Amino acid sequence: MSRRVDGIVVRGHRVASGLAADTPYKAGTIELQIPHFARLGLDLSEYHPATVNVDIRPYHFRIGSTATCLRNVKWADEHPPEAFSFSPCRLVYHETEYEAMIYYPHPETKKKHHQSDETLEIVAPLIPGLKYGSKVAVVVGDEVTFH
Repeated sequence: MSRRVDGIVVRGHRVASGLAADTPYKAGTIELQIPHFARLGLDLSEYHPATVNVDIRPYHFRIGSTATCLRNVKWADEHPPEAFSFSPCRLVYHETEYEAMIYYPHPETKKKHHQSDETLEIVAPLIPGLKYGSKVAVVVGDEVTFH
């Protein structure tokens, strides 16, 4: 891991966690996707089934081709197959580092609930005390760049 960026935890669409009022996925999309990712070789079972959304403004991020990419993931009957990239990272909160993964649904295969390239979506263990407005840092490897 070679780069660190500071950010603030922000509220997302709340679909990944299943907390959005209008979501058809009450279990949350992450919970529904985890078994499909596992069948393709990526085990996310140790993580909380939601995303931590980290606003990294003024920076933008890009995930390179060396990240893990899962294509044609058919996780719901209501959607065509999607592509997802993942990159290991560490989420730092109150000087404690948590092993985590950047979760990047490819916008070209995702129907809605897009995030800007100023917001990292991170799948992590449940972190005590973490809430909207919390200051965090994200430490990433070479496959993630900031500009």
